[in-house]
Amino acid sequence: MEYRRLPFEQYFINTSEDRNNTGKKTYTVVYTPFVYNDGGFSEMLKIEHEMNFEIHYEPDRDVIQINFQKTVGMRDWFVNVLQQSIRYYDAIDFEDEKLQLMVHHGWGNMYRSIKYDIRDSWEFLQREHPQAETEIVGWSLGASQAILCAQDLNYNFGLKPHLITFGSVSPFVALKDERQRMRRYLDTICKECWNFADLNDIISYLPPFRGAMMIRRVNVSTEGSRSLGRLLKPSYYHMAYDRQELYQDLEDGDTEETDFDHPKS
Repeated sequence: MEYRRLPFEQYFINTSEDRNNTGKKTYTVVYTPFVYNDGGFSEMLKIEHEMNFEIHYEPDRDVIQINFQKTVGMRDWFVNVLQQSIRYYDAIDFEDEKLQLMVHHGWGNMYRSIKYDIRDSWEFLQREHPQAETEIVGWSLGASQAILCAQDLNYNFGLKPHLITFGSVSPFVALKDERQRMRRYLDTICKECWNFADLNDIISYLPPFRGAMMIRRVNVSTEGSRSLGRLLKPSYYHMAYDRQELYQDLEDGDTEETDFDHPKS
């Protein structure tokens, strides 16, 4: 079956508000919670963290879809704000030499806590549906997990997923001498990548690390420009990715004037 992508706005899943039944057009989203303790300061304060994801198969499109939930509650904000150090992740072979992947400490720990469950769940569905395409979807904190998931499944299974995220933070970090090579590597792991970031969504510029990056940031906006006043309104610009007009030019095939640059580093 030929892959059929849904309109972009249908991938924006906000189960907390669900103003336009977003995320329930084809199915009801029920996340599976995974509780973990990442040691260190969290263990000392007896703080347990929770990562929520959902995976399912859509027979009408022959697609396996993995969804990661956004920030929920104070424990997730602890990961977002208080664990903003850089940690070593995996060293991989790329362009005939080692490339050291580095990530935001909190988001890296979060994905490591669930990666084996993700792999097992995806492998099971892939065996059942070997011709199925894979979509990985996330918003906000969930977008960082979606990006790390895309890299994980690509590295371990050779999968090239369709990655679609909204208001993503940048989970990867590269040292100055490795930034260009890191960008080239990230550009190889997906079949298509749409990491949508409203120009006025302040969350999409986090973390404030030099060298922080995501996979193929796609800037969108109905305002046409960025302003400080709009950046200070995350309650709107971080929450409104279900607006069809944000993606109209992309759906029409006009991508020539779209800004695909990575965040400045």
